[in-house]
Amino acid sequence: MRNTSLPCRLLQILLTGGLVIVLTLPATSQDKPSLKDAVAKTKALEARVAKLQADAAKAQKSAAAAAEKLKQQKAAAAKIAAMQEAELKKKADAAVAAKKTADAASKVARDKAQGMKDGLAKLKAAAAKATNDQKAAEKNLKPQQDATKKAVAAKTAADKAAAAAAKVLADAQKVAKVAADKATAAAKAATAADATLKKTTATIATSKKTVVDSNAGAKTTEAAIKKFQPAVDKAVAAAESKTLASIVALKKYESVLIATDKLVSFSDSIAPIFAQRCVACHNARTAKGRLNLDSFSAVLKGGESGASFEVGKSAESSLVTRIEDGSMPKEADPLTPAQIALLKKWIDTGGKLNAGIGANDPLIAIVPKLPQPMPPKAYRVPIPITAVAFSPDGKQLASSGYHEVVLWNPVDGKQVRRITNIAERVYDIVFSADGKQVAIAAGTPGQIGEIKLFNTADGALQADLVRTGDSVFAVAYSPDGKKIASAGADRAIRVYDIASGKQLLAIEDHADWVMDVAWTPDGKKLASASRDKTSKIFDATTGDSLVTFNSHGQPVFGVGFSADGNQVITSGRDKNIRVWNTKDAKQVRAIGGFGDEVFRIVVAKDGKVYSSSADKTARVHTVADGKQVRSLAGHKDWVYSVAVSNDGKLIATGSYDGEIRIWNAADGKGTVTFVAAPGYKAPQTAAAK
Repeated sequence: MRNTSLPCRLLQILLTGGLVIVLTLPATSQDKPSLKDAVAKTKALEARVAKLQADAAKAQKSAAAAAEKLKQQKAAAAKIAAMQEAELKKKADAAVAAKKTADAASKVARDKAQGMKDGLAKLKAAAAKATNDQKAAEKNLKPQQDATKKAVAAKTAADKAAAAAAKVLADAQKVAKVAADKATAAAKAATAADATLKKTTATIATSKKTVVDSNAGAKTTEAAIKKFQPAVDKAVAAAESKTLASIVALKKYESVLIATDKLVSFSDSIAPIFAQRCVACHNARTAKGRLNLDSFSAVLKGGESGASFEVGKSAESSLVTRIEDGSMPKEADPLTPAQIALLKKWIDTGGKLNAGIGANDPLIAIVPKLPQPMPPKAYRVPIPITAVAFSPDGKQLASSGYHEVVLWNPVDGKQVRRITNIAERVYDIVFSADGKQVAIAAGTPGQIGEIKLFNTADGALQADLVRTGDSVFAVAYSPDGKKIASAGADRAIRVYDIASGKQLLAIEDHADWVMDVAWTPDGKKLASASRDKTSKIFDATTGDSLVTFNSHGQPVFGVGFSADGNQVITSGRDKNIRVWNTKDAKQVRAIGGFGDEVFRIVVAKDGKVYSSSADKTARVHTVADGKQVRSLAGHKDWVYSVAVSNDGKLIATGSYDGEIRIWNAADGKGTVTFVAAPGYKAPQTAAAK
């Protein structure tokens, strides 16, 4: 008989604490188990379920404990972060306060020193005036003495005439009266002359005393300034130290805020967006809508529509509105959603500038420095050779490439080394006097200009001195090798200290690109060549403009000084090399005979000038008489660049079609010709096949 007290398959589903357990008993076989066995199995399963339920409860309890512990840890971490942020803010505020105090002390010291200097200047001016008064008085002294003598002589003669007239009074009453009148007049003249003489003498004495007193006062003031200078230096040093400490503290505080999403870095995140997407149309020269975005201060100023943004209110900021509706940038791809979100967040979190960065610093100078793209492994086509330079020993020749400078053996034209991490176009190359370092002027038009210094032996980057918003065309070491000058499309000449990398001087006196720059042999002056059709000479310390030469009447491309520094040699689009005096900018001679504009020139110590021209020829002339020494013909395109070895034995020329030629200077014969494009393979002609 079938046992109906148990199903053929026992299915138990237990729902306990969210845990679902499905138990299935195996189907009964033909040999049916007894009720006792079934009950035993059921109890065993119930025990197993109870254990599982207990384990689940224990697991839930552990999970709850872990969650509570995690919650406590998060709260502790948040508390620590808040304390750290508060502590850093406190330190930053203290550093800023200390900086203000130090700045105030420094200002007091500087003002006092300036007051002393002003007093010294007044004393010197008084001494100079007194000296001039003395000289003028002394100059008038002799004529006044002569006049006095003449007046006294006239008085004596008149007295004699009066006496004679008195003796013959009866016969010459009228004559006596006239003589007496003359005597009276002569006496007055003598008295006046004597008074003038006394006054002049007194003026001289007073002037001499003023000179003595002023010089004494000047010496006293100079001594006081010298004595007070250490205090000024100490105050300035203290201010600089506090400033540095303030910057360090603020940077630490900023890093915490940036890490916790409470601040956006202007230099790292916002400046690159403006520099890459906005500055081309919104800069100091081309400020569309009068909106300039090439520095933080310019961004704050806004344009003709008012302020660019309102701190904490990105949605109401005109800059964001114009970017979101597609008005900016015009005729270019819109900013990405991520870039727009970053800009909004920067505004909403305060729109601040990073600590240690000047509000007027150009964006190009503060954005993160990234490595330049690598040059092609093998060039598909040659590129123009815009620069060539011999190493001081003449064993290597450097040439311009695409994002690189290539070193060659000038004897056989074989490649020696490739120096990379350089902007797109290389415009000038100069070796240091010992040949261990090479300076390179380069740029990516409209984006960046740079001067970089590399180790010649291995191509390692040693210094990244100059960063501008457009190409740099020229670079020159000072005669002592301690400074470097650059010139470029930003119309400026800049001088840098090589050891510290600090900019010492910025000369902005040209109206257009500055194409070349050169030092006088004594390092005291700089000469420029500009697209504004002028060449100028400047004081290399103060930047003051000394003279201007404008006889080219066309853009000027090259400049150099004679060996004695008394003459300047320039080249330009007017198809001439011109020689003119350093002192007065008067032209000495013009060297013609060129069929097109003259690009680069090299003025050698032996009195020769080497030139490259668009007429496909390089030439050598003597500066003293302008006579042509050599004509180097053979290039099939513009000769852009020229260089001469230090011993004067080899000349190198580079042309628009990528060809370099090495010439023997003694006879003008070519020694090596090669295409300066690594890996380039010229297409085979039908004849070659």
